[in-house]
Amino acid sequence: MSHADDHQGTRRDFLYYATAGAGVVATGAAVWPLVNQMNPSADVLALASIRVDVSLVDPGTQITVLWQGKPVFIRSRTEEEIAEARAVDVSDLPDADANNENIGAAPATDENRALSEDGQWLVQMGVCTHLGCVPLGDAGDFGGWFCPCHGSHYDTSGRIRKGPAPRNLPVPVASFVDETTIQLG
Repeated sequence: MSHADDHQGTRRDFLYYATAGAGVVATGAAVWPLVNQMNPSADVLALASIRVDVSLVDPGTQITVLWQGKPVFIRSRTEEEIAEARAVDVSDLPDADANNENIGAAPATDENRALSEDGQWLVQMGVCTHLGCVPLGDAGDFGGWFCPCHGSHYDTSGRIRKGPAPRNLPVPVASFVDETTIQLG
């Protein structure tokens, strides 16, 4: 083998490595936009955490706020609503899980679904667990929420009691920042 043949082999090896390197860079450049589009958009990230002033919410009323593109019901419950919710036997419920992101897996007692220890404040996503409709407040057979689209009835603690919905209304991550401000997220 002559010195010229050895030089030609080195040039061929260089061309293989250069072509492979260019292919890797081109593939990465083509795949990156596809992966990057799966990240949350700026408007969703901006709503990752919001604070809600509840100082004007009277007992027996609720407000609905938009968080991460979904309605959230924040209700100040009356003593009667709390007593009614706490009198329910969990074994009678279609969904016995609290569905509360603040505490993890727990039974669906009213104490495990309410935000405050006294039970006055209830915070839950306002999306029916059947097909994603928005239930109406102060309605239904159990005095809580009623989804008119398919007839799901929720009680005063947001637990499914009757109808096609398979789960209780979910309780999002929420906490009190002070006496009159609730933080979602």
